[in-house]
Amino acid sequence: MKRKKVSIIVSSDSGYRGEREDLSGPVIREIMEKEGYEVGDIEICPDDLDILKERLCAIADRKEAELILTTGGTGFSPRDCMPEATKAVCEREVPGIPEAMRAYSMQFTKRAMLSRAAAGIRGTTLIINLPGSPRAVRECLEYVAPYLEHGIEILTGEAQNCAR
Repeated sequence: MKRKKVSIIVSSDSGYRGEREDLSGPVIREIMEKEGYEVGDIEICPDDLDILKERLCAIADRKEAELILTTGGTGFSPRDCMPEATKAVCEREVPGIPEAMRAYSMQFTKRAMLSRAAAGIRGTTLIINLPGSPRAVRECLEYVAPYLEHGIEILTGEAQNCAR
């Protein structure tokens, strides 16, 4: 089986303007490289619904990656719109992934219930929203990452069924 490609999108107005260093994207890169994925560049975008939708669509439609991991933009700020961008471009939702991340993170902070993260499928690309903080990214991604490859193999047709 070929190495799966992952794209990383950071949703952050201040990061986009260069006013804040992104620390979550490198955490995603580290974890996914350990999982055996080929990781592309970390792209920092403003918290803008149209821009985020365009980037998600472009990556998925051009088949640049089988997995897109986003960080940031999942909170309550008026500019936080990553879940809306994800849901708008996905053909099918995958609610179990963010549900699992929230449930797991509740062990560490009850604020995990405030995450609005979403996940879904566009074509043969899985898109998952992660939190914005490096610590929360590590907790959530290390929890779900070992199980993503099988889902992606089913999605891309490399595996034919879920039976063990």
